[in-house]
Amino acid sequence: MPRTILYGQHSFQKVGEETSKLGNKALIISDRMMEKLMYVEECQHLLTQAGVSSVKYLDIDSEPTDTFVYEALDTLKAESCNVIIGLGGGSCIDTAKAVAVLGTNGGSISDYMNSRKIAQKSAVPLIAIPTTAGTGSEATDVTVITDIALDIKMMIKQPGFMPAAAIVDPVLTISSPKNITAATGIDALTHAIEAYLSRRAHPFTDSLALTAIGHIMESIRDAYHQPQNIKAKEKMSLAALQAGMAFSNASVCLVHGMSRPIGALFHVPHGISNAMLLPVVLEYSLEDCYERLADIGNIIFHDTQGLTKQAIAQKIIDEIKALCVELSIPNLKGWGIIEDLFLQNLEKMARDALESGSPGNNPKVPDEIELMELYKLCYDYQFSSQTIKS
Repeated sequence: MPRTILYGQHSFQKVGEETSKLGNKALIISDRMMEKLMYVEECQHLLTQAGVSSVKYLDIDSEPTDTFVYEALDTLKAESCNVIIGLGGGSCIDTAKAVAVLGTNGGSISDYMNSRKIAQKSAVPLIAIPTTAGTGSEATDVTVITDIALDIKMMIKQPGFMPAAAIVDPVLTISSPKNITAATGIDALTHAIEAYLSRRAHPFTDSLALTAIGHIMESIRDAYHQPQNIKAKEKMSLAALQAGMAFSNASVCLVHGMSRPIGALFHVPHGISNAMLLPVVLEYSLEDCYERLADIGNIIFHDTQGLTKQAIAQKIIDEIKALCVELSIPNLKGWGIIEDLFLQNLEKMARDALESGSPGNNPKVPDEIELMELYKLCYDYQFSSQTIKS
């Protein structure tokens, strides 16, 4: 976990105080939407009040790439910044993590893939401030960066990528559009579920994951339909933080392994691609994890008495499918991915998914052929009615 976690309404107001403990010149890594919402300006004002000067890099798009990392790194070096603030969604925070490590350890970000290079030196101190309730990146030692040249979404996990501090202010998530609330909310749900189902799960991560799942299923619909509902937003922000801590210690599984190639090749935002895949993967995995899925069902539903564990497990999958329908989650075809192009890339997607390592944590581990078949099923999957037999 980060050494410092500040949580709660208006905790963003403490960014100047916290930053001054770590450095005196900050690089704010954010995007144009955060600038438009005046969050960047407010951050700079709070830093100035605390005696911290700042510069900004705001060219990040919806998905983080190595291009953004190197551009922001150039700014860090040119301006001699000694502390970084990642302000925004997961893309901004993941980019900031990569810059923080490269700023002291050097090399290219791809060097750190699969631990080929380990960050030996302490990273530039990083404060992560999420403005969505989803990725949990503020509390993980993971960064996901797309290698533009190879069309590979690199999942890099090392202690050096953990932020020094996280400031989680639910008020900042009120501005999220409904589609972002849906995507990031399902992303957090996927983190929590996969952390609980992971072969690397343990009692500490179990408690975080189950609590996060409970918060999400209780509040995600209200957060989606009532954007100004601060109570729902609070629970979603807390759940995203808990889910991040859970999967950072237990790892993610097959959904994330399959999701990254879709993001890299077809530029589908990470939360959306996770949502597209989650019901499919759960039904594929059902026979090997029905007891754990039943645990999840028992904290969500109050009418499970007399049901078998298999029935409860199927009930939670059906609930997630209904949630995807209510939150207008499209399938891959509905997103606009051309079928012929999708089929042409099946082998690469399956190979890249396996090489990421995440599928190996799944209760049921597929081979390359099975992965290709799962991708085919996902393309035109109907959340409202379709069921996959294990």
